[in-house]
Amino acid sequence: MQQEIRNRVAESILKTFNLEEFYPEGNRVLFDIKDWLYEGFILKEKEFRAFAQNHNWEQYQDAYVAVNCSTDAIVPTWAYMLITTKLKPYSKKVVHGTLDTLEAVIYRDAIQGLDLSAYKDKPVIIKGCSAKPVPVDAYLSITAKLQDVAKSVMFGEACSSVPLYKRK
Repeated sequence: MQQEIRNRVAESILKTFNLEEFYPEGNRVLFDIKDWLYEGFILKEKEFRAFAQNHNWEQYQDAYVAVNCSTDAIVPTWAYMLITTKLKPYSKKVVHGTLDTLEAVIYRDAIQGLDLSAYKDKPVIIKGCSAKPVPVDAYLSITAKLQDVAKSVMFGEACSSVPLYKRK
């Protein structure tokens, strides 16, 4: 007598959380202010304000923007703030830092607003493989958030997961 093949993973109460599903589409832009500094290092307020006034800000429409200075210049905080006031009407998000910082902040914002009630008291596996860029910070953020509601948290795939947390 032949035994029926059963998919025990599909039959289980195991819930999969895929961070890739929360990847917000949109252009990512690094805005490097070094080009607005004298010799890439010195901020001259009058010239800096003129650059800000005359720059085409519309090119950042619906983009996620990381504002940074790639040189070792000492840039006053107000300069980043001024650029933010110009980007705000056009961009989806403005952060100070690198493109990696930007991705982390975008995901953190998305995770913060999630309703995780579907994962309450369930074993949850956070999917590890993705085709979209998911920063490590996003995995940390969702792990901490799921730990508050899930019965257990694992990482990987159902066939080969790494246990991370189990409520006592």
